[in-house]
Amino acid sequence: MPKEKFALISPEKAGLIQELVLRIKLILRLMADRRVNFFLKFLPIAALVYLFSPVDLAPGLTLPVIGALDDAAVLWMGASLFVALCPDNVVQEHLDKLRKATPGLWREAKRESEIIEIRPQEEE
Repeated sequence: MPKEKFALISPEKAGLIQELVLRIKLILRLMADRRVNFFLKFLPIAALVYLFSPVDLAPGLTLPVIGALDDAAVLWMGASLFVALCPDNVVQEHLDKLRKATPGLWREAKRESEIIEIRPQEEE
C-alpha cells in the first residue's frame, strides 16, 4: 500500500485544514467510484451515523473530554479504514487528480528584486 494513504500531512507540508479538505474530497470521490466495493462504502456512512446517533460509547455529560474524543476517533477510524481498504490504484488515481486540481501551496512571497513582471505586447 502507498505510504501516502496513511499520511495525515503530505510531504509538501500542506496545512492541516488543506489536507483535511483533500481527504474529504478523496472519500467523496471514492464513494462515487463504481470500482470500490459497495459494502465497503458503509464504513464512512456508519461513522457519520454514529456521530449523530444518541447511542454513545462515552457520554459527553459524564466524561466531557473523552465523550468528544470518542466521536472524533470513530470518524477518523472509519475514514482511514475506508481509504486503506479501497483498491490502491483507485485511491492513487483520485489523489493524483485532486492534487493536480488543487491550486498552489502557500509560501512566502519572493523579494521584490526576484519578481519578473510580464506585460502583454501592444498590437501595432
